[in-house]
Order: sequence, then structure tokens, then C-alpha cells
Amino acid sequence: FTERGNHILQKLKEIRERKKMTQEELAAKSGVSRVTISMLESGAQDDAKASTLAKLADALDEPMESFF
Repeated sequence: FTERGNHILQKLKEIRERKKMTQEELAAKSGVSRVTISMLESGAQDDAKASTLAKLADALDEPMESFF
């Protein structure tokens, strides 16, 4: 994990929870699998592609910069 990568993943979960959205709802809205979202949020996967982050940001109605 890089410190920056860890921060991005913490922000993803924080934003999702603030919007009262489950991982399943985010997966359905973003087209990113729930397993991938879970792995990103737990830190099991820390190499999210920019395209994946863009899909998640769009589904959360947040600018991608919100993750940084």
C-alpha cells in the first residue's frame, strides 16, 4: 500500500457511507463488481485503475478529485 492509495480507498468508503449506499447499490450503479469494491475498501486490492475510480465517482455523483 502506498499512503496515497490507502487515502483514496478510505475516501471511497467514507463517501459511499455518507451517501447511505451499500456496496451492492454502488456496484449496480457503477458497473464495478461488488467484490472489487469490497476489495478496494478493505485494502485487499490497492491498485484501482483510473477508469474504475471514474465509474465509482460518477455513480457517487462526486468529482474524482474527491478521492484524493
